[in-house]
Amino acid sequence: MTELSYVLLAHSKKYPLMQPCDAVKLCFQNEFGGGHLIKNRKLAFECLEKEFAQVSSIPCTHLYDEIGNGIIRVNLASDEIRSESLVRLFDFFCASAEEIHGSVASFEEKLKELLKISKEGYFSFENAELLRYLSEYKKQGYPPVSHSEIYRKAYFPAYRIVLKKYLQLL
Repeated sequence: MTELSYVLLAHSKKYPLMQPCDAVKLCFQNEFGGGHLIKNRKLAFECLEKEFAQVSSIPCTHLYDEIGNGIIRVNLASDEIRSESLVRLFDFFCASAEEIHGSVASFEEKLKELLKISKEGYFSFENAELLRYLSEYKKQGYPPVSHSEIYRKAYFPAYRIVLKKYLQLL
């Protein structure tokens, strides 16, 4: 089993309501990171501040989720994240985005791994549903995707993608 397989299995257990787009988003972030969110640094930081303010009342017991490839999702709702650490988190998010370079070929291999795990029945969605989703997704050119409404309502995702090596500096 690959590292990504372990990550997908762990997320399927921790977030059992994942939908095809959520699993694809995980693979996308594992390959490409989160740099697509940084078109304008000032606006990206303002978005971080706004999101942080919105999640302050959401209980979150863990600082991060492993997504493989040396990358983590740092949870904004974690008690360990404070408003005074947002600048550092943002800097690490931007630095990570500059360091993570994926490829479509590698991403397609990761989607094959996702299909393999899906066939084994680890997700709440059917493999046929994932196949339909991936067919449309490929036609669109593999753009970044958002979490499903089901996932957002159940888990309130609010995080930034950071290389794990920066965690000790946060």
